[in-house]
Amino acid sequence: MKITKFGGSSLANAKQIRKVFDIIKSDSDRKVVVVSAPGKRFSSDTKITDNLITLAKQVQTGQDIEETLSAIKERYMSIIKELDLDQKIKDQLEKNLKKMITASYSSYEQLLNAFKASGEDNNAQLVAAYFNENGLPAKYVSPEEAGLYVCAQNGHTRVLPETYANLEQLSQTQERIVFPGFFGISKDKQRVTFSRGGSDITGAILAKGLKADLYENFTDVDAIFAANPQIVGQPKKINHLTYQEMRELSYAGFSVLHHEALRPAIMADIPIRVKNTNKPELPGTLISKTRSENDYHITGIASSRGFMSISIAKYLMNEEVGFGARALNIMAEHNLSVEHIPTGIDEITLILRSDQFKSAADEKALLQELQEKLNADKVYQEKELALLMIVGEGMISTVGTAAKAMAALAQTGINLKMIDQGSSEISMLFGIAAADESRAITALYETFFKAEVSVEK
Repeated sequence: MKITKFGGSSLANAKQIRKVFDIIKSDSDRKVVVVSAPGKRFSSDTKITDNLITLAKQVQTGQDIEETLSAIKERYMSIIKELDLDQKIKDQLEKNLKKMITASYSSYEQLLNAFKASGEDNNAQLVAAYFNENGLPAKYVSPEEAGLYVCAQNGHTRVLPETYANLEQLSQTQERIVFPGFFGISKDKQRVTFSRGGSDITGAILAKGLKADLYENFTDVDAIFAANPQIVGQPKKINHLTYQEMRELSYAGFSVLHHEALRPAIMADIPIRVKNTNKPELPGTLISKTRSENDYHITGIASSRGFMSISIAKYLMNEEVGFGARALNIMAEHNLSVEHIPTGIDEITLILRSDQFKSAADEKALLQELQEKLNADKVYQEKELALLMIVGEGMISTVGTAAKAMAALAQTGINLKMIDQGSSEISMLFGIAAADESRAITALYETFFKAEVSVEK
């Protein structure tokens, strides 16, 4: 059995949905189809999910919704018209939208979740209707019906353990199952969304629950690349990755697969294959527990912006028991998640995502509290940071990777703000100014991929 997920670009219009139909029809093992909401049709287009977020805000604040609602309806109706679908699916989607807008919600969060989830939910019903009208028996199944239960904890949506037993019952369904991604159901029957890109997570949860042999993730690229192709011209395609390599690269900026989607697959040891909806004949990239050796000890280079650092300096800090714990406790009291904690003898630096602060006043209040409660000599911050990561299981058995990376960055005139390597030794992290991101990625790619090829030749 294969669980097959399609991203927003793969379902953006009628032409793309026809491609999805052909892909599913071509392989009888593709039993479950997980769909995203319609994505961008062209670069300046707006995703359905973004329109739904705007609509939710307008409903909450009592603004006029007609323009936004019309744009959402137009997207679905244009697809329905081009696919020549029966009038009843059009009526059903209009009914769904009306019910969503007029429903009562206990909080804005509940309202927003319901609106965002509707993008995937309506699209799943549309896709199932198209399959059935074109001779491929299909059944739309909602997370409510399937029992995909989740809960929200500290801003993160987590699947509940009983979900997997519930989902196993779907294996008795004879038709192809079309399932909306991106959301689950709370115990009180409310829709709860995953983070953006969360349809990947839904696909992985279904793969584990149904004990699938393979989880296919269809997107708009031929494979996962060793570096961002928007920065590095024609980077190397990665044929095979381990779960851990992909986990690290996803965290650090690879957007092809949501990093949280890996956990269910890892738990059940289900391989993942990333493929291109527009070129389904290509092999794509396989992600599994282990892989054979490749020609490079570095598998990929990734980066992510939007970070900042808060440094706390205090003489003899290293001799003060519990100093770090108190600093982290203050961060927790402000509901801030810390990503990395490089330390020195007299200084500790906290690396976190900048968008966690609601205002400049909140930042100032935090810095003052850290200064006073820790009796620090100095507390200062640095914004506009990027985290740059090199990943590869071959690093474990290769001497000099860090030296080579730092030399490449130094020769390019890039100053390092932070260096961190985990105990697994398959990744190395560098903090740099966000403005240096593109130059840094290019320098590292030239060093670890083009240079190594030249040496071998």
